[in-house]
Amino acid sequence: MSKLEYIVEPLLVWYEQNLRSLPWRDEPEPYRVWVSEIMLQQTRVEAVKPYFKRFLEALPTIRHLAEAKEDELLKLWEGLGYYNRVRNMQKAARIVMEAYGGTMPADYELLLKLPGIGSYTAGAVASISYGIAVPAVDGNVLRVLSRVTGDDSDVLHPGTKKKYEELLKEIIPKDKAGMFNQALMELGAIVCVPNGEPKCTRCPWRAFCKAKAEDLIHAIPRKAKKKPRKIEEKTILIIRPGNQVVIKKRPEKGLLAGLYEFPSLEGRRNEEDVLTYLEGLGYRPLHIKQLEEAKHIFSHIEWHMTGYAVKVEEMDFIKGESDSRTKKSPDEKREHLFVLPKDINQLYAIPAAFEAYSKYVDIKLGIKTEESKRKVRDQKL
Repeated sequence: MSKLEYIVEPLLVWYEQNLRSLPWRDEPEPYRVWVSEIMLQQTRVEAVKPYFKRFLEALPTIRHLAEAKEDELLKLWEGLGYYNRVRNMQKAARIVMEAYGGTMPADYELLLKLPGIGSYTAGAVASISYGIAVPAVDGNVLRVLSRVTGDDSDVLHPGTKKKYEELLKEIIPKDKAGMFNQALMELGAIVCVPNGEPKCTRCPWRAFCKAKAEDLIHAIPRKAKKKPRKIEEKTILIIRPGNQVVIKKRPEKGLLAGLYEFPSLEGRRNEEDVLTYLEGLGYRPLHIKQLEEAKHIFSHIEWHMTGYAVKVEEMDFIKGESDSRTKKSPDEKREHLFVLPKDINQLYAIPAAFEAYSKYVDIKLGIKTEESKRKVRDQKL
């Protein structure tokens, strides 16, 4: 008998009585499960719901995802962050179209070979959609298992995840694999929560949880300290020619690749620096106003920002047209686009890193729900 077998029955009984109705759970078709699991990484369920609805309405099938234009894809993802994830989803969708006729393979090992799909996502799709008895170990699962067993191993170490995957393989019910994996996730989402006090009185494992019995709830799970983030200072420019706003596309590689942004200068600049820069690009500034400071945290970098709103003389450009004359030097290859705020809302994906300054041009980033107002995280590469 496995040393974790005792957790199974009470967990399944609890789950049947407490499971939430979720759109991807109520209709566990492989594509829907896949999309939801990628969205749910680092983002709360309530914040994901409207994104999931919008995404599936725009791209209802794997074929639609495979054929979507990149700007449309990134705009649908705007506000969720981790934009490489949705790019990898499209790469995987194209492989699924070509190799599997548009249906995700009912095979854990084949799922693992698709871009952007690791052991957790492959396990979730395989077990929930196809009933294959493989584990799906994410942060929620690591937390509940490390607490019930009193294990203070570093949950960020790959070996810890591998250890629990092997243990779960021994006990996962062959006829209830998807239910079991979802029950583990649910327990970590609504009882043994990631932030704040766990609701131990509602836990099906309260009678034998070692972390509770030994007063280790706040010590487990243990995470090794990460290296300090690199601090980058930036000066964000809200440039307004008439009723338009200037944006530019970020490079195709690196942080927030291929997304749109407000022009910026490296470092903390003063008004004179900003005006000199803009005049050098061919703008004629009419009025400048300093904006508040803001901070945005990525996985390994922090942006510390200040901003300026600059009214400039109108130029004879149509919306969305670039100004080739605004190139000050060969190094400045990103052309400025002159667009209306309403078009940004519909067409151009701007990262949440710029959220503090988007209000000055009357645009909203992502989908604003009560949950996403708590900063739906757009914080990774």
